[in-house]
Amino acid sequence: MPFIPGMHKRIRPPKPVVAVLRTRPETVVDDYRRLIHLAGVAEALDPAAQTILKDNITWHLVHPGVNTTPWQLEGTILGLRDHGLADLVDVHNHTVVTDPHLGEKNLRFRPVYDKYGIPVKFNFRESDMRWRTYTPTARMRVLDRIFPDGIQVPDFFEHRNIVHLPTVKTHTYTTYTGAMKNAFGGLLDRLRHYTHTWIHETLVDLLAIGQEIHTGMFATMDGTTAGEGPGPRTVRPHDKNIILASADQVAIDAVAARLMGFDPLSLPCIRLAHEDGLGMGDPDGIQIVGDLDVMNERWNFSVGANVATGVGRLLWHTWPFNKLQHVLFHTPLVHVFENASAVYHDRLQYPLGSKRIVDRWLAESPWGRLFERDYVSADTIPDRDATPPWAR
Repeated sequence: MPFIPGMHKRIRPPKPVVAVLRTRPETVVDDYRRLIHLAGVAEALDPAAQTILKDNITWHLVHPGVNTTPWQLEGTILGLRDHGLADLVDVHNHTVVTDPHLGEKNLRFRPVYDKYGIPVKFNFRESDMRWRTYTPTARMRVLDRIFPDGIQVPDFFEHRNIVHLPTVKTHTYTTYTGAMKNAFGGLLDRLRHYTHTWIHETLVDLLAIGQEIHTGMFATMDGTTAGEGPGPRTVRPHDKNIILASADQVAIDAVAARLMGFDPLSLPCIRLAHEDGLGMGDPDGIQIVGDLDVMNERWNFSVGANVATGVGRLLWHTWPFNKLQHVLFHTPLVHVFENASAVYHDRLQYPLGSKRIVDRWLAESPWGRLFERDYVSADTIPDRDATPPWAR
């Protein structure tokens, strides 16, 4: 089927496809290539446009289930190239508590970039791209009111495909996090914390903007080690050995949420996006391809909060504190909370709690051993068969 620009938002099939596969470390990269083929990447992305790989560096320190995995990144690169999508660029975003330079080193992205010649750009102001005022054609639920002087987006994101690379995990503020949330860092700048009180509506607005500015959208999601608990950083890892892909950002989130044990349409961002026609949030309206038996699983994940996210939930989502946010978060006082979060996560939580989880994962999990074995440098990544696994 030939590519039609904007097809992903104008002609939506009655049952969008989500591909789900079981996997193991010995085959995961080839499994990603097959997964991407099954999910219909050729129809979703414009082969004439450059494709942004929007990785997820939630924490610049290693913690299983939190960040894009190096095998997810590698498999996605190869799967896109299998379909002639060779002009790829990775984009990092800046947050107040995460250092992407340190993240790409610690999370072993750099060996993948080097092996496959992937350039990296940053969406920081005064760096690789300019931010400009964008007026969406879609009705905005909240962003036009949160940013009355104009919604700013990075100009580099326009007229390019985008592939999001989230993981399967829970989140204190949104219950789950996935492909829709992955756009949060890319399309909003350092003032994105203005939106946290209305986070679900913000994600829907960002999806509508993404569908307007990108020539195509796609997502791969890593559930090799999934994260449960007080996410997005301090999750409890569970090896689940699954991977997902779809051109429908809402559908892939709905499937991942259901696997974790949540009712997708009870989650506001999925329900609102479904109601706005931005994707399919009803599992009964989604076509699953691949290993169909995976959808019989329910993991019964819980969410919870840690000290930092608990304070954030109190201040952003609980009356009367959320009425004070202009004082707390739109003034220099915000730096108090930013610094406190950084100190809590990096100086207290990681050495006192997360480090033991990471060490156990590296020693005992087959995914931790893969991380330590294959992704030390470009030279330690095995050479892959140039023939796509689905064509052999």
